This record gives sequence, structure tokens and C-alpha cells, in this order.
Amino acid sequence: MSQQDADDANAAEQQAVAEVAQQRAQLARARIDLQRTRITAPISGRIGRSDVTPGALVTADQAQALATVQQLDPMYVDITRSSQDLLRLRDDMQAGRLQGAGSDAAMVTLVLEDGSTYPHPGRLAFADVTIDPTTASVTLRAVFPNPEQRLLPGMYVRAMLAEGVRAEAILLPQQALIRDAQGNASALVVDENATATLRALQVGRSVDGNWLVESGLRRGEVVVLDGLQNVQPGSRVVPVARATQAPAVAAMTTH
Repeated sequence: MSQQDADDANAAEQQAVAEVAQQRAQLARARIDLQRTRITAPISGRIGRSDVTPGALVTADQAQALATVQQLDPMYVDITRSSQDLLRLRDDMQAGRLQGAGSDAAMVTLVLEDGSTYPHPGRLAFADVTIDPTTASVTLRAVFPNPEQRLLPGMYVRAMLAEGVRAEAILLPQQALIRDAQGNASALVVDENATATLRALQVGRSVDGNWLVESGLRRGEVVVLDGLQNVQPGSRVVPVARATQAPAVAAMTTH
């Protein structure tokens, strides 16, 4: 056999080996593509409606999703808080008007759309460090267990997060507050002579159906709650104490 024939035979053998390797690679790729025809969700949850019907043409990089899987347990709840409230909270903390809420400061409770309280407390996961320039608010995220799947994605809830405690706070029932045409707050206070006097007040946020009084009232003073339309400033009244009293400590909450 000539040297040329030997070289041709060796080249043909190497080419055949390369073709076999190429066919094996194509076979392995076909097996991978076949495995990818069955899509497995990376998380456990519930799948919603399908956006693609069986038999429809799909591609590997299409923008339209086949379906959306929602993780329902645990559930993330995003809370927005205005930057103005954060600044006021820090000022109250530094001035001593508020004290830290203690070890339970990271616990969050929810009020559902129907007014009921969600039975499982959540915990604060993190607070964003960037203020949204379009809304001037910061986002807080809380994590809640959802074993009964009462919480659903997109549901509106009201979150209450204890941030600070004001000892000896004065809470005024909302029906006792009087506002004039300019929106200024006041209340009818009964003095030691049993005379009703109109007193200007500074009120803050609403706490469980009461106004948090910033200034204008002192502890132990009597305020007219019922029959305001029949009582005029300077009138003598006979005060009758209610059976229930407002709590003396106001927990600052966020909604």
C-alpha cells in the first residue's frame, strides 16, 4: 500500500470518528430539548389561568408567559410609609416623646378588607433604604404565614406595625372632637365649676377610633362626648362618667 492510500485511510477514520461524536452531541441536545418540554416550577404554589392553549406555537424566548405560579405560603405584604412620617417618628424618638416599642417592634398585624383581623401575626422582613421620588414614600416588607390561603396576591389589607410607645398619652374619642370651618380642632371641656368651655386642641393620628391629642388637654380633665348639639360654651352641665375609659398608652401604628 502506498503512503498516500494510508494517509487517506487515516483521514477517513478520523472523519468518521468526528461524525460519530457530532451525532452523539446532537442526540444529547435532542434529549435535553425533550426534557425541557416538561416545565417544572422552581417554587411551590398555585397556578392561575393559562395564557396559551394546548397546541399553540411557542418559542424558547417568547415574551408571553405560559402561566403564572403564585407562592401563597408564606405571603409578602408591602407597606408604604411616607418620608414625612419617618422624619416625624425619628424626631419624636430623639426628643423623648416616644420610646422604643421593645422586642415586639418587628411584629405586624393585618386587618382584612372586611374589617376582620388576620389571625396569624407577621414579622417585618426589611425596610427599604431608598425613598421613591414619585410618591415620597419608603417600602416596608412583612412576611405572613398563610396556611389557610386567606391572603391572595393583589388583596388590599391594612397593616399595623408598632414603632414606638407614648406613655401617658391622651386619646380623645372621635365624636368629642369639634372642627370649625377652617378645620381647627377643639372640644368642650368641663371646668371645676361644671361649665362647658371650648378648648382648642392639637390632634395627631387616629388610634382605634380615638384622636391622639398632642396638646390642649391635661390628664383628668372632663370632656363632653354626647349631646354636643345641645351644649353651648358657657353652659352649666352635669357630667356623667362613662363606664369605659380610653387607654392611657397609645401605640403608634402604620397603615
